[in-house]
Amino acid sequence: MGPPLKIAVCGSSGRTGSRVAALAALDSRFHLVARIERPHAEGFLEDMPACRAVIDFTAPEATVKFAAACARTKTALITGTTGLSEIQRSQVASAARKTAVFMTPNFSRSVNLLLYFAAEAGRRLPDYDAAIVETHHKGKKDSPSGTALRLSQAVAEGRGANHAIVTSSLRIGGVVGDHSLTLAGPFDRLTLTHQAQSRDAFALGALEAALWSARKRPGLYDMLDLMGLR
Repeated sequence: MGPPLKIAVCGSSGRTGSRVAALAALDSRFHLVARIERPHAEGFLEDMPACRAVIDFTAPEATVKFAAACARTKTALITGTTGLSEIQRSQVASAARKTAVFMTPNFSRSVNLLLYFAAEAGRRLPDYDAAIVETHHKGKKDSPSGTALRLSQAVAEGRGANHAIVTSSLRIGGVVGDHSLTLAGPFDRLTLTHQAQSRDAFALGALEAALWSARKRPGLYDMLDLMGLR
């Protein structure tokens, strides 16, 4: 085993970022060199510590700035920030010309298997009606969730048609994240469901993505690449 991977965690007091930082601190594969929060973000951008990967769970405006800084310093960026506009998404993706950018709305391996199955179901059942129901905690700002949008996209990709799928969003209690895709025909229906029980599933996925991305050439990657599903 080589030396531990030096990482910085942006959004380290947030729901998921705090778990990333906590798990990294207990894992000998990582050296956590910085925990970044909003009051200190500008200083971090001006004088980034020597690290090989930045893990980001912040807000769209901050993620765009972190992407530019990572491109400048050739540091891998791993981001799970959701709610980005198309322009912001393009700005983050542009950093992939100079460094590895790992961008996904959900770092859970099982969620990404759900996306894989959703594309296949869309391809195999092109005439079935499709609908998505997603549920998250009351504090989640974006709606639909980034995972729900990606789920809709997966079905559309499977069908070779780019049209939105009806999505219902619930914001209740402290739900970590539930997603269900239903494909309904005239005589039967198929439902694919994922329920997150702990944010550690996302945090562990982000750490694995950091290890994987730090060895990659510049490019835009996601969990399907890491899992060998693309």
